[in-house]
Amino acid sequence: MAEHTSSSITIEATPAEVMAVIADFGRYAEWTGEVKQAEVLEKDEQGRATQVRLVLDAGAIKDDHVLAYSWPAENVVSWSLVKSQMLRQIDGSYSLKPAAGGKHTEVTYQLTVDVKIPMLGMIKRKAEKVIIDRALDGLKKRVESGAAS
Repeated sequence: MAEHTSSSITIEATPAEVMAVIADFGRYAEWTGEVKQAEVLEKDEQGRATQVRLVLDAGAIKDDHVLAYSWPAENVVSWSLVKSQMLRQIDGSYSLKPAAGGKHTEVTYQLTVDVKIPMLGMIKRKAEKVIIDRALDGLKKRVESGAAS
């Protein structure tokens, strides 16, 4: 099994409020630093995205890729790579756990990335950590600012 990187943050909002921001792909460019464009390509019968095209600019890594999303539980979303120019693999998930009696949410972001160019494992893990930390910080600011509505 590939190594993965994981980190958590507590957000002052309910899991439903946090998941609403995570599921709103059309607004990712407003709060994620690396995503410049997001386009939902397919949805399930509940209206949730199942395939999303993302255009990324993360400094050294610029990519246009498609991810497949699944929603295995009410407070979990996971994704995997369908196609990419730069990536060989990307698997990730957000898991939300109620905290403080449901008024806060502990968000855990797990990510595994493998690029097509050779890269040391240690450098990959560091890049994953930067992506995760930026995403969690952006998510927290977005949700707590009330900009989700």
